[in-house]
Amino acid sequence: MTHPAEHRTTRRGFLRYLAGSPVLAGVGMYRWPIGGSSAGRSDDEIVAEMAQFVSEQGRVVYSPDQAVSIFDFEATARTNVPPSHFAYMATGVDGEATLRANREAIARVQLRARHLVDVSEIDMSTEIFGRRWETPIVIQPCGSQKAFHPEGEVAVARAARARGHLQTLSTVTTSSVEEVNEARGEPVWYQLYPTDQWAVTDAILRRVEAAGCPVVVLTVDHPVGGNRETSVRGSRDDPRDCSLCHVPPAEGVSGHVRRKPMFDGLDLEDVSSLNNSSATWEFVDRIKDTVGMRLVVKGVVTREDAELCVEHGVDGIVVSNHGGRNEPTARGTIESLPEVVDAVAGRVPVIVDGGFRRGADMLRALALGADAVGIGRPYLWGLGAFGEAGVDAVLHMLSAELSRSMALVGAPSLKVLNRSFVAGI
Repeated sequence: MTHPAEHRTTRRGFLRYLAGSPVLAGVGMYRWPIGGSSAGRSDDEIVAEMAQFVSEQGRVVYSPDQAVSIFDFEATARTNVPPSHFAYMATGVDGEATLRANREAIARVQLRARHLVDVSEIDMSTEIFGRRWETPIVIQPCGSQKAFHPEGEVAVARAARARGHLQTLSTVTTSSVEEVNEARGEPVWYQLYPTDQWAVTDAILRRVEAAGCPVVVLTVDHPVGGNRETSVRGSRDDPRDCSLCHVPPAEGVSGHVRRKPMFDGLDLEDVSSLNNSSATWEFVDRIKDTVGMRLVVKGVVTREDAELCVEHGVDGIVVSNHGGRNEPTARGTIESLPEVVDAVAGRVPVIVDGGFRRGADMLRALALGADAVGIGRPYLWGLGAFGEAGVDAVLHMLSAELSRSMALVGAPSLKVLNRSFVAGI
């Protein structure tokens, strides 16, 4: 029988072997762990992360059709996008435990496959607010997309139009809502950072409503900025003079948002934050009283807040932890999903995002009760790799994976999915 101390020594030796392995070096082991420090984590946890890291290492490709998985687009984007911009996209918060938790929690959910089911035709359609979408894959809001490709959000909108995906635009978009709506061929949903000045919030809401956007998505998981260490390090590693594009810190938030088209023409003198740390549920009521758009709250991760959403007349919920970028909870969104779904009991639609990288990942969330699943970084990898063509290829690949995964577990449509299709949560 192996003595515990000897066993630990064996594991440490194995880890050293892995770290020095030419196989791992060939897939870019020098970048591990993207999720932050290994301090305080067991050897088994580190080995598991190494295994996942290896499985998700893409290879640089030179055209979208060469990609085998979406991780090939990540590898290619990493070579194309400046270090500070890529780190801004990749970063989590603090030691990035929440960023890791999103992926690790999905991996713990097992799929239970049913067989001898007619899966010759797969229906991936879902209905949200009376609108039928051919796929439940939602393009979630991500800011500053021209940092990844010159056409930014407009390129994403064209791909969303071609593939028929629901798209939500960020407050800190680098393309105006009017431009994006034109490229998308219909008004998109609009994500709202409310700032700490109601006059600014009111002006943005009215502009978005005038542009025809049917839904405003209020982000509530960002009352203060998170400690994004990877982003800071990426900026320090960038050889460019970032002051050419970014305002000096002394100019504060008002200086920063002056470069964003949704703030054009607004009085920003008193704006000190994109967020509103004093906002309460009365703020939700105020938005509903101001505009006629449907209101979705993004960042709900507990049954208590889900119940309050329903009480305050919220029209929909996004279960999200900001992609692991702000909350140090170390809890994956797929772990939060069941309690939110149970709390709303079908009264409002529930979308979930956070760490979904494959069609089979999305299938897990849909079986747990989500009406749709959002992606962020994956389509940005496509954007950074090949612009519109890259986004289109990512969307096509994920949709194909979801369709195939549904067939393999015996689910010909989303309507038949329920928790009997999953285990381990």
